[in-house]
Amino acid sequence: MTIFPPDPNLDALRLELARLRAARGWSYDELAARSGLSRRTLIEIEQGRTIGTLKTWHALAHALSAPVEELFGFLCKGHEPPEGADV
Repeated sequence: MTIFPPDPNLDALRLELARLRAARGWSYDELAARSGLSRRTLIEIEQGRTIGTLKTWHALAHALSAPVEELFGFLCKGHEPPEGADV
């Protein structure tokens, strides 16, 4: 029997991005300059209109000095491990 994981919590991920940006007092322009991404891309991600690529999130993690694994941990926020899983 295949057990499918719950849908990733993309809202938690984008909210964490917004929180990290705000905590640094950075505008979209500042984060864009530090990450090499466009201002429009950052707005689209934070507003939930796009997900971004792994490369995008890698650039964001480096710009924010936040480990990728920490950011991506928000994808599972609120998820319970599957029954019988070793945690």
